[in-house]
Amino acid sequence: VQLVESGGGLVQTGGSLRLSCAASGSTFSVHTMGWYRQAPGKQRELVATITPGSGITNYADSVRGRFTISRDRAKNTIYLQLTNLKPEDTAVYFCNHRTWLEDYWGQGTQVTVSS
Repeated sequence: VQLVESGGGLVQTGGSLRLSCAASGSTFSVHTMGWYRQAPGKQRELVATITPGSGITNYADSVRGRFTISRDRAKNTIYLQLTNLKPEDTAVYFCNHRTWLEDYWGQGTQVTVSS
Protein backbone atom coordinates (compact mmCIF):
# COMPACT_ATOMS: atom_id res chain seq x y z
CA VAL A 1 0.00 0.00 0.00
CA GLN A 2 1.30 3.44 -0.94
CA LEU A 3 -0.18 6.56 0.58
CA VAL A 4 0.02 10.10 -0.75
CA GLU A 5 -1.25 13.03 1.32
CA SER A 6 -2.22 16.45 0.06
CA GLY A 7 -4.08 19.53 1.20
CA GLY A 8 -1.83 21.01 3.84
CA GLY A 9 -0.94 24.67 3.97
CA LEU A 10 -0.86 27.89 5.93
CA VAL A 11 -4.08 29.12 7.50
CA GLN A 12 -5.07 31.66 10.13
CA THR A 13 -6.52 30.78 13.51
CA GLY A 14 -10.13 29.76 13.08
CA GLY A 15 -9.62 28.70 9.50
CA SER A 16 -10.24 25.37 7.78
CA LEU A 17 -8.39 22.87 5.63
CA ARG A 18 -9.15 19.50 4.11
CA LEU A 19 -6.44 16.88 3.93
CA SER A 20 -6.61 13.96 1.50
CA CYS A 21 -4.84 10.63 1.53
CA ALA A 22 -4.98 8.57 -1.65
CA ALA A 23 -4.05 4.91 -1.41
CA SER A 24 -2.71 2.75 -4.20
CA GLY A 25 -2.40 -0.98 -4.01
CA SER A 26 -4.64 -3.41 -2.21
CA THR A 27 -6.27 -2.14 0.97
CA PHE A 28 -8.26 -5.33 1.45
CA SER A 29 -6.38 -6.30 4.60
CA VAL A 30 -6.35 -2.83 6.15
CA HIS A 31 -8.37 -2.82 9.35
CA THR A 32 -7.80 0.77 10.46
CA MET A 33 -7.17 3.97 8.53
CA GLY A 34 -6.21 7.18 10.18
CA TRP A 35 -4.37 10.43 10.61
CA TYR A 36 -1.52 11.21 12.97
CA ARG A 37 0.44 14.40 13.49
CA GLN A 38 3.86 15.38 14.72
CA ALA A 39 4.76 18.84 15.92
CA PRO A 40 8.41 19.99 16.20
CA GLY A 41 10.10 18.44 19.21
CA LYS A 42 7.10 16.25 20.01
CA GLN A 43 6.15 12.64 19.47
CA ARG A 44 3.78 11.59 16.74
CA GLU A 45 0.23 11.47 18.08
CA LEU A 46 -3.06 10.03 16.97
CA VAL A 47 -5.55 12.49 15.50
CA ALA A 48 -8.38 10.34 14.16
CA THR A 49 -9.12 6.86 12.85
CA ILE A 50 -11.84 5.19 10.83
CA THR A 51 -12.63 1.50 10.53
CA PRO A 52 -13.21 0.69 6.85
CA GLY A 53 -15.83 -1.97 7.40
CA SER A 54 -18.06 -0.36 10.00
CA GLY A 55 -17.21 3.30 9.43
CA ILE A 56 -16.68 3.76 13.16
CA THR A 57 -14.55 6.82 13.89
CA ASN A 58 -12.34 7.75 16.80
CA TYR A 59 -10.81 11.13 17.67
CA ALA A 60 -8.22 12.55 19.99
CA ASP A 61 -9.80 14.70 22.69
CA SER A 62 -7.91 17.73 21.42
CA VAL A 63 -9.61 17.64 18.01
CA ARG A 64 -13.02 16.11 18.71
CA GLY A 65 -15.76 18.40 17.48
CA ARG A 66 -13.38 20.32 15.19
CA PHE A 67 -11.96 17.63 12.89
CA THR A 68 -13.85 15.03 10.85
CA ILE A 69 -12.40 11.92 9.26
CA SER A 70 -14.17 10.33 6.31
CA ARG A 71 -13.62 7.83 3.55
CA ASP A 72 -14.48 7.57 -0.13
CA ARG A 73 -14.35 3.87 -0.88
CA ALA A 74 -14.62 4.32 -4.63
CA LYS A 75 -11.63 6.67 -4.71
CA ASN A 76 -9.66 4.68 -2.15
CA THR A 77 -9.14 7.95 -0.32
CA ILE A 78 -9.58 9.16 3.22
CA TYR A 79 -10.03 12.76 4.24
CA LEU A 80 -9.53 14.87 7.31
CA GLN A 81 -11.60 18.02 7.50
CA LEU A 82 -9.99 20.49 9.89
CA THR A 83 -12.09 23.39 11.18
CA ASN A 84 -11.66 26.04 13.85
CA LEU A 85 -7.92 25.56 13.60
CA LYS A 86 -5.66 26.65 16.44
CA PRO A 87 -1.93 27.40 16.50
CA GLU A 88 -1.40 24.20 18.51
CA ASP A 89 -2.69 22.22 15.53
CA THR A 90 0.48 23.16 13.64
CA ALA A 91 2.25 19.93 12.71
CA VAL A 92 3.09 17.54 9.92
CA TYR A 93 0.04 15.35 9.37
CA PHE A 94 0.61 11.73 8.34
CA CYS A 95 -1.83 9.28 6.83
CA ASN A 96 -1.72 5.72 8.18
CA HIS A 97 -3.18 2.42 7.02
CA ARG A 98 -2.78 -0.51 9.38
CA THR A 99 -3.01 -4.23 8.75
CA TRP A 100 -2.41 -7.01 11.26
CA LEU A 101 1.17 -7.29 9.97
CA GLU A 102 2.25 -3.83 8.87
CA ASP A 103 1.84 -0.09 9.25
CA TYR A 104 1.86 2.00 6.10
CA TRP A 105 2.63 5.72 6.23
CA GLY A 106 2.46 8.59 3.82
CA GLN A 107 5.17 11.21 3.47
CA GLY A 108 3.27 13.79 5.49
CA THR A 109 1.76 17.17 4.74
CA GLN A 110 2.50 20.36 6.68
CA VAL A 111 -0.29 22.28 8.38
CA THR A 112 0.66 25.65 9.83
CA VAL A 113 -1.81 27.76 11.77
CA SER A 114 -0.85 31.37 12.35
CA SER A 115 -2.10 33.32 15.34
